[in-house]
Amino acid sequence: MQRPFQSSGKIRLNANGRKLDAWLIYKCLTCEKTWNRPIFERRAVDDIDPAALEALQSNDADWIRVETFNIEALRRKSQRIEEFSGFEIAKKLLSEAYGWTKLDIELNVPFPISMRLDRLLARELQVSRSRLQALRDGDLLQTGLGGADNLRRRIRNATRVTIDLAAEVNREQVWRPVAAGGVL
Repeated sequence: MQRPFQSSGKIRLNANGRKLDAWLIYKCLTCEKTWNRPIFERRAVDDIDPAALEALQSNDADWIRVETFNIEALRRKSQRIEEFSGFEIAKKLLSEAYGWTKLDIELNVPFPISMRLDRLLARELQVSRSRLQALRDGDLLQTGLGGADNLRRRIRNATRVTIDLAAEVNREQVWRPVAAGGVL
């Protein structure tokens, strides 16, 4: 039976001469048994970034959190990963031009999440996914991501979405409130 493990927020370091091993310690949510996920093994101290070495030696919580959500590294060492679907949305209006015709969205996603881009945009902009697809098909929605199914990809940090709303006569009443998080 597989049991879920969660990061303990702790690092284990082991020195062997001028070589280091580093592990992120996980704990079983049921029995408290631990699992050490290798971050690196038998790495020469001189080959380790000094900032990373300091973070490892001090159990830096921010560094550990980033490494905990390093999904690619986790996939290499684990048979199964359960991703959490919860996340927080914060909207911030950075600038607005009089008579604006384009909505430019930049996503700041510090940790990987499993939600698709079309689902997030549909939820936050209060439009259907088919409407988003129609905007994309009409070349009115650009993501900067290649491929025909770019709206179906997982959300990534620094993804930029531009929606051309020049033909939308009600953009001030409909689009601005949902894009700005209700800020008027």
